[in-house]
Amino acid sequence: MEIALVLLVVAAIFVSQAIKIVPQQHAWVVERLGKYDRTLSPGLAFVTPFIERVAYKHSLKEVPLDVPSQVCITKDNTQLQVDGIIYFQVTDPMRASYGSSNYVFAITQLAQTLLRSVIGKMELDKTFEERDQINGAVVSALDDAAANWGVKVLRYEIKDLTPPAEILRSMQAQITAEREKRALIAASEGRRQEQINIASGEREAFIARSEGQRQAEINQAQGQAAAITAVAEATAEAIRKIAEAIQHPGGEQAVQLKVAEKAVEAYGQLAQKNNTMIVPGHMGEVAGLIGTAMALMKGGGTPGTR
Repeated sequence: MEIALVLLVVAAIFVSQAIKIVPQQHAWVVERLGKYDRTLSPGLAFVTPFIERVAYKHSLKEVPLDVPSQVCITKDNTQLQVDGIIYFQVTDPMRASYGSSNYVFAITQLAQTLLRSVIGKMELDKTFEERDQINGAVVSALDDAAANWGVKVLRYEIKDLTPPAEILRSMQAQITAEREKRALIAASEGRRQEQINIASGEREAFIARSEGQRQAEINQAQGQAAAITAVAEATAEAIRKIAEAIQHPGGEQAVQLKVAEKAVEAYGQLAQKNNTMIVPGHMGEVAGLIGTAMALMKGGGTPGTR
């Protein structure tokens, strides 16, 4: 009975050692008598107890690895405190088991070394502007080296770049000065544009006023010319009508009467404007004046020219 119990215990131990269940996204490395034999994939697997053993267990998931902060020297001899993070994945469990005694430590140390080398080739300002270039250079060099360790480096990201406090103050002062410079330039450009706009407006206003004055003078001259023309045409029309009226019976008598009225009226006005009144010696002179006027009207000239 005791022997059966012992055999049962041995059998249970044997079965537990022989049956292996590998989780999803994992890979187990099996050694036979201390030598690599095979890699177990996820699922149920069997090993030979006491002859074979699971020597290494690897996760095939993407693993984030924090890279400790370190001091890097830039090309212009400025110290930078830099830290980052690496994302890697085991792609070859056999190499990951035997390629390096500790591939995580190896990746971390190599990442720090590569980061110092890349930043040492750049000036301070470039390190802030070209993070993507730094990340790409580190990933490329890490991936080449990690291939022998059965690891694929997927990406590297710089988490923080911290220059010394003195450099930060200098950079802040430079940024402030640059902003003030841009503000002054913008203000001067605004004033310049304002002066240009004012001068342009004054010029256009002066041109508009001069054009308006010129047009007003032209209109006034045209109006005066039109008025003179209208008066001349009216006078000529009146003269033609008078000439036509004279040709009718009684026209000459009417003219003589009108001339006599004007002569008497003129003598009357002289009497009102002067203390001395000039009168003809006898009324025959008035008749002679009327006759002279009628002769001019008939002959179109002075008496005696006929």
